[in-house]
Amino acid sequence: QVQLVESGGGLVQPGGSLRLSCAASGFTFSNYAMRWYRQAPGKERELVATIGILSSSTNYLDSVKGRFTISRDNGKNTVYLQMNSLKPGDTAVYYCNVRRLQVDYWGQGTQVTVSS
Repeated sequence: QVQLVESGGGLVQPGGSLRLSCAASGFTFSNYAMRWYRQAPGKERELVATIGILSSSTNYLDSVKGRFTISRDNGKNTVYLQMNSLKPGDTAVYYCNVRRLQVDYWGQGTQVTVSS
């Protein structure tokens, strides 16, 4: 049974940093690309960052390039999202995702609020 559990969200001031974690279980983590999505109130869910099987393969939403970094630790079955220079526009629920056998699996999400 695939499980994804996010943590690390919270309230932060503009310009601050947060590190999100997603602990995965129920599948061979090292064999799959992992993704972070976010969904702000009243908006569609959007893809923020992707990391391939090789940690050197990453992609980012244009608006977060240079500020966010996705990484993975295959020994801990965990994917991370380091978020720096946060802006109010980054406020959203952040979700971890894996696509396995053409099925999308999601965590419960973690709230990130950027406000002074």
